[in-house]
Amino acid sequence: MTIHDVARHAGVGSMTVSRVIRGAANVSPAMRERVEASVRALNYQVNVAARATRSRTTAARIGILYSNPSASYLSEIMVGGLEQSSKLASHLLLERCEGLAGQQAAVKRLLAAGVDGVILPPPLCDSRPTINRLRAAGVTVLALATARPMPDVSCVRIDDFQGALAMTRRLVALGHRDIAFIKGDPLHTPTEVRFEGFAAGMAEAGITVRQEWIAEGLFTYRSGLAAAEQLLDGPMRPTAIFASNDDMAAAALAVAHGRQIAVPQDLTVCGFDDTAVATTVWPELTTIHQPIAAMGRTAVALIADQIRAEKAGGDPAPDHHLMKFTLIERGSSGPAPGV
Repeated sequence: MTIHDVARHAGVGSMTVSRVIRGAANVSPAMRERVEASVRALNYQVNVAARATRSRTTAARIGILYSNPSASYLSEIMVGGLEQSSKLASHLLLERCEGLAGQQAAVKRLLAAGVDGVILPPPLCDSRPTINRLRAAGVTVLALATARPMPDVSCVRIDDFQGALAMTRRLVALGHRDIAFIKGDPLHTPTEVRFEGFAAGMAEAGITVRQEWIAEGLFTYRSGLAAAEQLLDGPMRPTAIFASNDDMAAAALAVAHGRQIAVPQDLTVCGFDDTAVATTVWPELTTIHQPIAAMGRTAVALIADQIRAEKAGGDPAPDHHLMKFTLIERGSSGPAPGV
């Protein structure tokens, strides 16, 4: 009989059971009663000597709960996360979910597995109900790549606004004034923040944002195809398309090629994130490099530190870790036609 068995019986995280057993103050009376009822039902006996050893040596069990449609984005997170978890000898559990019912089922599976903490990539990093449910079960939560960090939730992110602003300024410096923008999934906070950065750059240059050159996307390749067709088949064609991720920018390249539009001579296309797809298309994408693998490493290290502090009886404050982005210029961008 282990603490994880008690956690599964009570439907809470192992950290909650640990807090109750330690007599920690940061547990609600209802939750304490629930855990104690499971302890009694299972006749769980606390081995004080073993518990002291475990608090120093037990590896953290960290879940990653995702619903992001971009496989390249997720793979980058996993590369960094697995590398760091190996260094820390922690266990990483990956759960995919779709829709509300899928989220609830995935959270239940993670709790049953006895996770100590959960990392939430977009869009779940901005889901307050998911965060609250995990916290109610005593699980530490970290938001990965949110664009609007919550003050009470630790996060690892870049400045999406400044990244989009930097790309827009570069397009303007190349002589572009007819610039279109492809938005991402409205459920992701980076969608609006990146658009805000684009709009700020256009306003700074005295350029009006044309509504017919703002296309809706979902951060997927397929949505990028539809958005690019809308932009390139209109009565007026932009000289540059700034897509808010690389999958949609790659789709814009494909649409341009299909219409015999030369890139970058007649059309500049740029993206955001610098995932693997950015260097597997032709021409390679100009993009904002988001250090996704490094963010995955940092997220695992940060949440592991917080779990360790909580196991020691502490109450660590939320940590907002801001990482640097880089504008990477490749073959898909060039001066505006006639410049």
